[in-house]
Amino acid sequence: MNTESEKDQFLKEFGSDYGYPNAPKNIDEIRATEFKRLNSTVYLDHAGATLYSESQMEAIFKDLNYTVYGNPHSQSSCSLASEDIVAKARQQVLNFFNASPREYSCIFTSGATSALKLVGETFPWSSQSSFMYSMENHNSVLGIREYALSKGAAAFAVDIEESTHLGESESPKSNLKLTLHHVQRRSEGGELKEGMTGNAYNLFAFPSECNFSGRKFDPYLVKIIKEESERILGSSQYGRGCWLVLIDAAKGCATDPPDLSKFKADFVVFSFYKLFGYPTGLGALIVRNDAAKLMKKTYFSGGTVAAAIADIDFVKRREGVEEFFEDGTISFLSIAAIQHGFRIMNMLTTSSISRHTASLAAYVRNKLLALKHENGEFVCTLYGLLSSEMGPTVSFNMKRPDGTWYGYREVEKLATLAGIQLRTGCFCNPGACAKYLGLSHLDLLSNIEAGHVCWDDRDILHGKPTGAIRVSFGYMSTFEDVMKFVNFVENNFVILSSNWSAFHPSSISPPVEGIGKAAARHFLTSITVYPIKSCAGFSVNQWPLTSTGLLYDREWILKSTTGEILTQKKVPEMCYITTLIDLNLGKLFVESPRCKEKLQIELKSNSLATGRDEMDIQSHRDVGARLNFVNEAQFLLVSEESIADLNSRLKSNGRKSTGGQAVQVGAMRFRPNLVASGGEPYAEDRWRHLNIGGKYFTSLGGCNRCQMININPEAGEVQRLSEPLATLAGYRRAKGKILFGILLRYENNTKTKSDAWLRVGEQIFSNGDSN
Repeated sequence: MNTESEKDQFLKEFGSDYGYPNAPKNIDEIRATEFKRLNSTVYLDHAGATLYSESQMEAIFKDLNYTVYGNPHSQSSCSLASEDIVAKARQQVLNFFNASPREYSCIFTSGATSALKLVGETFPWSSQSSFMYSMENHNSVLGIREYALSKGAAAFAVDIEESTHLGESESPKSNLKLTLHHVQRRSEGGELKEGMTGNAYNLFAFPSECNFSGRKFDPYLVKIIKEESERILGSSQYGRGCWLVLIDAAKGCATDPPDLSKFKADFVVFSFYKLFGYPTGLGALIVRNDAAKLMKKTYFSGGTVAAAIADIDFVKRREGVEEFFEDGTISFLSIAAIQHGFRIMNMLTTSSISRHTASLAAYVRNKLLALKHENGEFVCTLYGLLSSEMGPTVSFNMKRPDGTWYGYREVEKLATLAGIQLRTGCFCNPGACAKYLGLSHLDLLSNIEAGHVCWDDRDILHGKPTGAIRVSFGYMSTFEDVMKFVNFVENNFVILSSNWSAFHPSSISPPVEGIGKAAARHFLTSITVYPIKSCAGFSVNQWPLTSTGLLYDREWILKSTTGEILTQKKVPEMCYITTLIDLNLGKLFVESPRCKEKLQIELKSNSLATGRDEMDIQSHRDVGARLNFVNEAQFLLVSEESIADLNSRLKSNGRKSTGGQAVQVGAMRFRPNLVASGGEPYAEDRWRHLNIGGKYFTSLGGCNRCQMININPEAGEVQRLSEPLATLAGYRRAKGKILFGILLRYENNTKTKSDAWLRVGEQIFSNGDSN
């Protein structure tokens, strides 16, 4: 595809919106001077976090280097400098949302989630209250439900449908339909009685933009809920009382912040890193002053009281809204940094940023919707397109020519190898995820029972996606970014009939000829035991078999002092922790370059051994569990011929390591228990049943490889490379997986109990062949 001609076509349609022609710097200058670190990286996760610019950080560091900011609770001149910058920052925030300081106050928090939590815990809930929220809300909004239910209030979700676009007018439009979902209660208060809701306070929450689909919610919802709640909710008793409205602007504020001079929301929350990348850990709650008077705060701290007496029940709280709600010393240095971020927003303007990012999102939507396989089937299913307005977010899934889904984890894995950073999953928005993917309550519960949890790799269950792929754009995104992404999708997921076989599992390797003949026999050339999950193993010439696999294989894990299970995915340096088991002594020996002493663990005891140096570790044996701490199966087998073929491809591709040497991998890069030799490359793909020296095994299929195989422990230091996974992705993809090696289950039967040992050199017969 000719990128130049494509850009010409793009500019013909979107040229008036793209690139900030009226700003001091256009988009190409911004990228060249402010984001040199991106280099060849295509960053498309601005809904997760946008990026800070170089000049922004330089200004922050210069400010901190030349200004002394003291604790604002002190009375020194340095503290007055902090008070001054904090006051200016509050005004900048209010100006950004067009909010009058006479009507609104800016409360600094640790982020949007903290701001939502503050609303939930201080809202005047009662048994007559209701908490209503749109289906398309972040988990952080759903969490408010716990506060409401604990006070006996009702909680329910609503689906919001627009019959036509809600335009601006003097009175709210009446073309909005709200469909109520399950009403929940926890207390024994029962149904509301007539006349009980007169003094009740209710809360309605919705996002300015859905972080799953990119759907924009019309701010007229504020007026409609406040003024016409009884009409919208019909005869429902839950529409009575006084309604307050909360807008979660965390996703939408970077391109379309709510205008609080027109739409008098009571609460607006957001985080600064979603606006301009830095600082993280800082957000704000914009609260209408009349609503703040209703909030009931229990806890007090140094910054929120005018006076307190230690030995009697006396406290006098401060009267200012900000001082009343901001516990302790606020993050004044981070607050000092936001002026430099706002300088960028003011220079470009949110309206220009909105048009720029919208043009890129529209281009991507159009391109994805047009993609077809050679058999005429559409590739992409996009979500949220029926909405009247969309933000700079595109959420979708993809299908193969036969109608089955690509797994979003496969897409993310390949995108990472291509230098494209995107997001997959449900994006902490379970309501929108279920709505757009068509997942019923039964589907969701079935997925949970199957073991699916947030952020895991179970991307397809029962033939349906459990999440989606999301790309989102920021003010520094370029046409070249989206063009690389579109090319990536076309090159990797649009299938022509001529190369469909390369993606079909039955054709991933050539047929194995001569099953049962000498030519089809392999030999076991290596046995490796990994006592501690993710740590280095040790090789042996023979080893006992048990019902769980190799004796003591992956029966221990390492935990941090906080209880977190450690793996190489999180701590790549674990590859340097060595292990050795002496069956005669009955001990496991563990050594680490970070620990001065060698650990010794008694094999027959369940006691813990702990080494303390730079890293605290604990060993936990999974006593009695059938599969111990393995991920999928008891054994992983690879063949020397397959390794050799992979290395030949790496060499012919000219792949280089960071040291400039040709990338070559050994069998241990894949952490196999068993290595076979003999026959053709990838013959193991076809094996279904194996006999290894009279012991019987069943193949559970290919092993889906992840980026752990790119960690090279032989380099002396952890190197995060793109190989060999990138090369494997080019020719070893099948049904949403990148396969290398096979997974085995030991069939422990009475025939083999008398000699349940594996030995290097034993012959391997496949598909039921025997001695």
